[in-house]
Amino acid sequence: MSKYWDSSTRYSQPTASEIRQKSAASRKKEQAKGKVLEPVTVQGRTITKSWWGQAWCENLERYADYESRLDRGKRYIRTGAVIDLKIQKGKILARVQGTRKTPYKVEIRISPLSEEKCQSIISRCGKKIENLEELLAGNFPEEMKELFQGKDGLFPTPIEISFTCSCPDWALLCKHVAAALYGVGVRLDEQPLLFFELRGIDVGRFIDVTLANKVEAMLANAEKPSSRIMEEDEVKGLFGVL
Repeated sequence: MSKYWDSSTRYSQPTASEIRQKSAASRKKEQAKGKVLEPVTVQGRTITKSWWGQAWCENLERYADYESRLDRGKRYIRTGAVIDLKIQKGKILARVQGTRKTPYKVEIRISPLSEEKCQSIISRCGKKIENLEELLAGNFPEEMKELFQGKDGLFPTPIEISFTCSCPDWALLCKHVAAALYGVGVRLDEQPLLFFELRGIDVGRFIDVTLANKVEAMLANAEKPSSRIMEEDEVKGLFGVL
């Protein structure tokens, strides 16, 4: 077990192999009790694959408040330390394996969007969604990317995120919380519509706005004269009628 120093206190940092072994043992123990776990598994070299999963992780890394602990969180998520992660409206509940035998309990709360901001985002997104079936299938079109980041975007800012962990680490953001935050990116890769649930947005409202926009566009086009409509003289000429 390797060592690292933090201030004047010496802590033990488990190796990747030790984390994997303890995580596997914890999952087996919890499942034997009949608990349904939703572990986070990273496949391949990158933590996330989709542009929206990557954007979630990039958004976390933009904030200096989190910078010092995110690397350790990456290490933990890659070694399978997040043995359970559930996304609900306004919060994320996770169990993260650490140095101790029992996994730590992590709870992350996301402040709800204001109704004004929610309406604005729904309206903006509705105008960018061309393929409703694609959205319902969980594939976000690339055109939506700009709506996630920034001051008025869907991604939460640091002041909108609060968290607790049962570990003894006194740091503002411990590695277990960091691992859970990266775990959200992995989970959004698999189930992107969970992001709207996390932010308290009803997907049905997106559907309503998108359909309304499409109907409005169809009606607008219906009022325009079509170049495909033939004049009476052209029809007569086509059939040889004088």
